[in-house]
Amino acid sequence: MTVPHSVLLRVATVNKSFQLYNTAADRLKERLFGLQRHTEHHALKNIDFALHAGESLAIIGQNGAGKSTLLKLITGVMLPDSGLIEHYGRITGLLELGTGFDPTMTGRDNITINGQLIGMSLAEIEQQREEIISFAELGQYIDAPVKTYSSGMIMRLGFSIAIHANPACFVVDEALAVGDARFQQKCMARIRHFREQGGSLLFVSHDIAAVKQLCDRALVLSKGQVAFDGNAVDAASVYQQLIAKLDDRVSSVYDKIFGHQQLRFSRMTLLGSHGEQSVFMSGEKMTLQLEVDAAIDLDDLTIGVMIRDRFGNDVFGINSHLLGQSINFKAGERRSFAYQIDAELGHGKYTISVSLHTGLTHIDNCQHWLEDAISFRMEGVIGTAFVGVTRLPIRFISDHKEQ
Repeated sequence: MTVPHSVLLRVATVNKSFQLYNTAADRLKERLFGLQRHTEHHALKNIDFALHAGESLAIIGQNGAGKSTLLKLITGVMLPDSGLIEHYGRITGLLELGTGFDPTMTGRDNITINGQLIGMSLAEIEQQREEIISFAELGQYIDAPVKTYSSGMIMRLGFSIAIHANPACFVVDEALAVGDARFQQKCMARIRHFREQGGSLLFVSHDIAAVKQLCDRALVLSKGQVAFDGNAVDAASVYQQLIAKLDDRVSSVYDKIFGHQQLRFSRMTLLGSHGEQSVFMSGEKMTLQLEVDAAIDLDDLTIGVMIRDRFGNDVFGINSHLLGQSINFKAGERRSFAYQIDAELGHGKYTISVSLHTGLTHIDNCQHWLEDAISFRMEGVIGTAFVGVTRLPIRFISDHKEQ
């Protein structure tokens, strides 16, 4: 098969299984007596995808979906049972904390060791060494043994080495979540710069907001298989379906409406000072009216709303359970509810998603989820102008005292 020159990574029909034993003794008995004492766990099944130059791809899924196994195969930590993984450029990244570090050696010496492990030449390492040290912000600790480092310090050093290796593709997983917020912001800014320069990104995370900000495309893994491959915003919705335990309804076709639908929204209306409207001024009051029909009796119903910006980022979410409201339904009932919102949002386009479920989250008995059910936009400001996504209640206090 001819591979397009723009492809940096190709994963073709990859499978990986593990033998699971209840005890170490079972493993020994199997070896000694030839009797099967293990169960077969198929971690990955027929995984197929390609990552192109300049593309940003996320891999998301529930715990146990196969994300970490796939990353270890891509980075060469493990080998597949069958299938093919091909690289057409240097792939580096930040995986499990401490991978490739010798804890008895200093951070400075580990730059040399780790750099070579990810494919840098000694000349490249020497050329980049001071930049790596400066970015990591370890100060005098760069000459201390790595075993004395905190997890945040290890993350700093690992990220700095990997991003300064001039990779064609940069791989990031949950290790980036370790450390202080300021340094995480610095890392995110560097990743964005890397992408702007044409670099490719492979991002594995449970942070769906970060996935939507950083990635154009996402694979959703479920039980070791690709459940969805498409744009990141749609993939986030498929992921929501999976964690709502609606696996039997999830397919490669993206659906903005899901749930058992024994209770469902029959009508949604967004009102402002001039009645039903889709354009508001920041500071204006809006009312979201919701009508719900019930086909069954249900106690502890929760009605949730989520406002997202034009990039699909979550701006604000709330539900009736968090507000301390208990809602009980009888079969055949139709009832109306409303959320009154002070729309202190910045200029731009937004959507509202709504949900019906029991308990705190839609993981519990998801009845009806409507993604992007209503669209609206903000134009103009009532009161003091501001910059950003939302206006917060704020006061400015001067140290000047009246005489």
